[in-house]
Amino acid sequence: MHSTENAKYLGSRSSLPICCLLLLLLAVVLQPAASQTQSSQRYLQNVDINNANNERLQQILKGSGAGAAPAQIWPQPPLKAIPDVKTELAKLNSTYTYQNDWPANNVKLGAVTAVSFDKAGNVVIFHRVNRVWGQQTFDNRNVYQEQYLGPIRESTILALEPATGAMKYDWGKNFFYMPHGLTVDPEDNVWVTDVAMHQVFKFPPRGGDGKPLLTLGTAFKPGSGKKFCKPTSVAVLDNGDFFVADGYCNARILKYSRAGELITSWGQNSFSGVSYDVAPQNYFAIPHALTLVPELELLCAADRENGRVQCFFSRNGTFHSQYHSQLIGDRLFSMAYTPASGGQLVIVNGPTAELGIHPEHYNEVHGFVLSMRSKQLVSKFGPNNLEFHNPHDVAVTTDGNEIYVAELAPMRIHKFVHRSLTKPLSLSATKDTSNIGTGKAGQENAAPGQTVHHPSGKAILVASLMLLFAGSTFALALLFARRRKRGNPAISAAPASDLVYRKLTASNQSCLPFGSRSRRHAWEKSDGFKLGGLLDRDRNGFEKLDQQASDEEQDTTTTLASAQYA
Repeated sequence: MHSTENAKYLGSRSSLPICCLLLLLLAVVLQPAASQTQSSQRYLQNVDINNANNERLQQILKGSGAGAAPAQIWPQPPLKAIPDVKTELAKLNSTYTYQNDWPANNVKLGAVTAVSFDKAGNVVIFHRVNRVWGQQTFDNRNVYQEQYLGPIRESTILALEPATGAMKYDWGKNFFYMPHGLTVDPEDNVWVTDVAMHQVFKFPPRGGDGKPLLTLGTAFKPGSGKKFCKPTSVAVLDNGDFFVADGYCNARILKYSRAGELITSWGQNSFSGVSYDVAPQNYFAIPHALTLVPELELLCAADRENGRVQCFFSRNGTFHSQYHSQLIGDRLFSMAYTPASGGQLVIVNGPTAELGIHPEHYNEVHGFVLSMRSKQLVSKFGPNNLEFHNPHDVAVTTDGNEIYVAELAPMRIHKFVHRSLTKPLSLSATKDTSNIGTGKAGQENAAPGQTVHHPSGKAILVASLMLLFAGSTFALALLFARRRKRGNPAISAAPASDLVYRKLTASNQSCLPFGSRSRRHAWEKSDGFKLGGLLDRDRNGFEKLDQQASDEEQDTTTTLASAQYA
């Protein structure tokens, strides 16, 4: 009896280490998966995913019934060592120079959502004028809630001259509700998407008569299948076939024939509250923009919330490659392709995600140039070498010399020129003297490719001419005053100031910088020019120039009271 109890006790004692060992092994096996899942929840930390009343959360999850896939856990490869992002970003050189005085000051913009080029080389932009995408703009089913506002009354599509930024033409009044994507195809047709209307439109060159040639989707009714749910972008092949990124809800790409017949589609939603360090192929977390790589017959998509570019064969949508860098971060809003330097992607990222910030994910908002051959970033750029706030789209010329970035807030379109084409500013490098003093007119008439100089150089030049004019006038006044004191009868016959004025206006000599015609200036009085006023001791030089025009031009961009959605 005793021996039996001892045997049972020893048997139970021997089984304890085995159980502990099994539990330990199980913990080791499960630990990596748990840690990867936790580290991948970049956007929803400290947020209750099941809280259906969280409107911002529902905005990101894109609602139910819109094609959103349930959250899944994919096996993740071993995580690479995270570099010191701030240090590595500081090492990147800036190869593009920001054009501060572009576009022209008379171009007034709302949130700029897209940018492209027409066949004439004009920069074509899509903007929202006074419309704002806020928390109440869509309900949880992605239905637009502000249809009562009617379409935007002002022109939403503007074409800007690339050298000066002056407006060449505009259209798109009383049609769009919430502009998003714009692409000009090889035949100069204009393709646009409206996320409020859930539709894709093809317009003739320059908008034609304002009626679309082709319309896809059902107005204001989101869905899947033949319907769209907040489509984001369009890309068009040379043969007329085109692709649509049905971005925010369905997370798919569709290929259509020239006539608008569906050929194929691919993609599933990988963003249901969790973002992955390396998302699987053909899965998207908002395909936000499209670009073509003609040399390789590829279509590339900006997988926004996965922070990567995915490229597919344009024939059938088969996966080709993906591009991601920890220096870009978790969000990548748009990219454009240029064949320069063997093929490059010009990329704009975005600020950290709306919900939660992972402490080790350092983020800077820049434009980046990525080599498709090496898959490495080769340079960065930004306004005055600083960061963007909320860039939304980017376009680059075929030669890679000019880059244009559309930004939501501040509401701007930015221009960058490759450093190889820019020259250091000097006061000796000035424009044709026929443009001096003409303000905007001189700027708009500048020849294409002419260097636009900084306003400070113009101001110094104009001030120098004014001082030269004042000095010569003062010298003439002293000369006539001396002759009058000597009793010259010709001068005593009329008041000195009136006689001098008549002589000056009748003169054709080159000492008058503004020519022989009489021009009114800010220092002239309504009763005519009074030279004696220049010699009056009670006056302190010229009167102050009128500043009303410059005050209007320097009107700052309106700050949005509420956070904007892309």
